Amino acid sequence: MTELPGDLLYTKDHEWLRHEDDGTVTVGITEHAATALGDLVYVELPEVGQDVESDGEMAVVESVKAASDVYAPITGSVVAVNDDLADDPEKINSEPYGEGWIVKLAPDDEIDESQLMSPDAYQQFLDELDD
Repeated sequence: MTELPGDLLYTKDHEWLRHEDDGTVTVGITEHAATALGDLVYVELPEVGQDVESDGEMAVVESVKAASDVYAPITGSVVAVNDDLADDPEKINSEPYGEGWIVKLAPDDEIDESQLMSPDAYQQFLDELDD
């Protein structure tokens, strides 16, 4: 596994989020999740303008092995989706923390970071899963 980007926060459902300068939050799935799923073949994205609830389903990623829901790490509204994933879902496998982002959200409220993990805490969480 590659080193986790230090500017991200993580969830126990293996999503990551990045605070952007414009106040939005970019969300994707972690390398751990992408590796576990295998080669992705399809991504179902939410609609721009759709409201999402924290811990609610907001997207689906499908691989040759399985389909998996992507959960919203925060409550807010979808302001952008990564349309490139329609033609190239494998971007999530090859660049999960970069070009493989899934959505950008406008948070409804202040983000409760106590429900999220730092890179170190997420790495510890992964290590405990492997035990």
